[in-house]
Amino acid sequence: MEEIIKYFPDLTKTQLDQFAQLEGLYKDWNSKINVISRKDIDELYVRHVQHSLGIAKVVKFNPGASVLDVGTGGGFPGIPLAILYPDVEFHLIDIIAKKLKVVQSVVDALGLTNVKVEQTRAHLVDGKYDFIVSRAVTNMTDFVGWVRKKIKKDQNHDVRNGVFYLKGGDLTEELSLFQSVQITDLTDFFEEEFFETKKVVYLPIKYKP
Repeated sequence: MEEIIKYFPDLTKTQLDQFAQLEGLYKDWNSKINVISRKDIDELYVRHVQHSLGIAKVVKFNPGASVLDVGTGGGFPGIPLAILYPDVEFHLIDIIAKKLKVVQSVVDALGLTNVKVEQTRAHLVDGKYDFIVSRAVTNMTDFVGWVRKKIKKDQNHDVRNGVFYLKGGDLTEELSLFQSVQITDLTDFFEEEFFETKKVVYLPIKYKP
């Protein structure tokens, strides 16, 4: 929790309480369902929570915004972002039912009324969103193919609607096809060694009816 408080000093008491509950909830579930690797569970706040919140260092979601988290796994980046932005609607999807069981349980335990959890694939989602977030579920070309028709037409932010994608490593070749892509190193905001190769990739996407 120290890192979360350090980098996000304006959290409310409710948000602090919700973030503090995450460790116990995930450790309890991880003893039953291996939703987070054994190595990572002891580094939950840096490797999962803080990493997820890296998106919030690059973009500020406005109240009333809608965000789709594709391939949420154990609830990342969706759950930490939903705690940070209680006035934003989050739709967390994955195709693995046992992981979503954990996600729904965590959402319920935290009292997150701004989160919907659903077992489905991205291209089957019924709805359009201001932004789509994810954490390295596939290469960017395939990912954009899944979500390109899920972006809202109306713009309600300083940046265009599109994708915020958490990725690591050298992305030069993978992103060479996308002229409007913007890459932000998370070392610009976080000093922990874990973030040395971690990036937030922002790709604005044109509305497709």
